[in-house]
Amino acid sequence: MSNPTAPPPYEDRNPLYPGPPPPGGYGQPSVLPGGYPAYPPYPQPGYGHPAGYPQPMPPVHPMPMNYGPGQGYDGEERAVSDSFGPGEWDDRKVRHAFIRKVYSIISVQLLVTVAIIAVFTFVEPVGKFVRKNVAVYYASYVVFLVTYLVLACCQGPRRRFPWNIILLSIFTLAMGFMTGTISSMYETRAVIIAAIITAVVSISVTIFCFQTKVDFTSCAGLFCVLGIVLMVTGIVTSIVLCFKYIYWLHMVYAAIGAICFTLFLAYDTQLVLGNRKHTISPEDYITGALQIYTDIVYIFTFVLQLVGDRN
Repeated sequence: MSNPTAPPPYEDRNPLYPGPPPPGGYGQPSVLPGGYPAYPPYPQPGYGHPAGYPQPMPPVHPMPMNYGPGQGYDGEERAVSDSFGPGEWDDRKVRHAFIRKVYSIISVQLLVTVAIIAVFTFVEPVGKFVRKNVAVYYASYVVFLVTYLVLACCQGPRRRFPWNIILLSIFTLAMGFMTGTISSMYETRAVIIAAIITAVVSISVTIFCFQTKVDFTSCAGLFCVLGIVLMVTGIVTSIVLCFKYIYWLHMVYAAIGAICFTLFLAYDTQLVLGNRKHTISPEDYITGALQIYTDIVYIFTFVLQLVGDRN
């Protein structure tokens, strides 16, 4: 049996279609290669045609432009994490809740530290024990340094509950133990005076940062230089004092340290308050509390060296 020379008509190919579709379409039929006739034209899809496709949905309005993390609507860059954009950080409720959380943690830390200092200062057997066993101080310093580096450098433990609270508690106890050991080497009167001066300075700096329009966070390079100067001065002073005690050199180093950490306190306070060139992400409340608490404790130790006499 020979093959047909032409395909069967349209009606024979598909019995489900009794006839060709309505006239009209993309164009007149044409001849396909090989001499076969083309299919009848299909209806032209379009708007308003009875056999056309339905009308499209109304156009979707474009989304507002995303400025991305760290970029404000006024074009000002802000140092925030990728998880929190500036829209959430600029929200007053988010910022106020963050500030309350940070200063609540700092308050607890300072209360624990003051309690430890009081024990080391007013309980004579404890003061004598830590003065005779200096190795206890160095052990607490190692714990302080390790926990500080973990909290400052590792984002996972710093943001993961309850590890962040556990590490911060260990850090606070180690820092309080160090400060109490240093306080036990000075007279009780000097410790009280240094504590009062530290409280006045810390409160004054915090109020000033709330009110001032000066942006300390825009001078990050200056604070890096201050940190380097303080570190170099501390190394030189430590080396010199190991061979011979020079009173004026010790006092100069203590004064430089107190001034530098007062400026650091202003810088870190504005990082927490926000609305500056650089801010801390609302997720990093541990970082905010860690920095401000460390600044206050170091201000106390340097002021104590300035006003105190050793036992």
